[in-house]
Amino acid sequence: MTIVSCRNVKKVFVMGKEEVHALRGITVDIDKGEYVSIMGPSGSGKSTLFNMIGGLDTPTEGGVEVENVKLADLNSSQLAWFRCRKIGFIFQSFNLIPTMSALENVSIPRVFAGKTPHEAREDARKVLDRVGLGHRLDHLPSQVSGGQQQRIAIARALVNKPLIILADEPTGNLDLHTGKEIIDLLNEMKHDFGVTVITATHDMKMLSCSDKIVQIEDGSVKSVDTQASVRVTVGSIDGETVM
Repeated sequence: MTIVSCRNVKKVFVMGKEEVHALRGITVDIDKGEYVSIMGPSGSGKSTLFNMIGGLDTPTEGGVEVENVKLADLNSSQLAWFRCRKIGFIFQSFNLIPTMSALENVSIPRVFAGKTPHEAREDARKVLDRVGLGHRLDHLPSQVSGGQQQRIAIARALVNKPLIILADEPTGNLDLHTGKEIIDLLNEMKHDFGVTVITATHDMKMLSCSDKIVQIEDGSVKSVDTQASVRVTVGSIDGETVM
C-alpha cells in the first residue's frame, strides 16, 4: 500500500536574480511500513524532498500525497494538525528544548495533540522507557550524551504514534558506533510500531536496514533500488564509510 506519493515535484528557490532548482521533477512512491533512505551528496535536494513529504515546504510544481491526502489542499491549521498527528520528525541537531527534561521534551507533542499534562507525561514515560531512557527522565539534554539526545528525539517523534517518521541526517552528529545504534533503533521502531521510516542521509550504514534506497543527484532521482540490488563494500576513507 502506497503511503507517500510524489509526482513531478519541482522546487525553485529565487535568490536575487538567480533561480536555484533544488528539485527537478521528482516522482517516487513509498509503501506503508518501508524503511526508505533518500541518499545523495550535500546540495542534491534530499533534504528539500524531505521537507516536501513532511509538509514543511510546498512544491513550485507537482504534488505530494500522504495517505491519499494532497498536502497542497490543506490550509495552515489542517497542515499543523497533519504534522502533529501523522508525522514524527527527527533532526540532525536533535532540536530539544535545553531547559526542559527528557520527559518534558517528549510530552510536548502529546499536549499539542490534546492530551492533559498528566496523560502526556505518562505516554512520554512509556516511550522513553521503550527507547532505553527510562532512567533519564529528569535529565536535561546537556546532561546526557549525543546518542541519548537522539534517543529522546526519537521518543518525541514516536509519542503521537505517527504513520511516518521523517529523520533528517539522524546520525550526522554522532560517532560511528552511536550512529549504528540509532540506525538499529529506528529499524526496531519500524518493526515494533509499524511506522514508515524515511531518512534523508549520506550515511552508508543506513543501507543495512533500508528496504528502498532513493538516490538523488542534482535535484533528480538517479535510481530507486532495493537493499538486495545494492552491493555494499564497507571501507573507510578518513573515517567515512564508503560504497
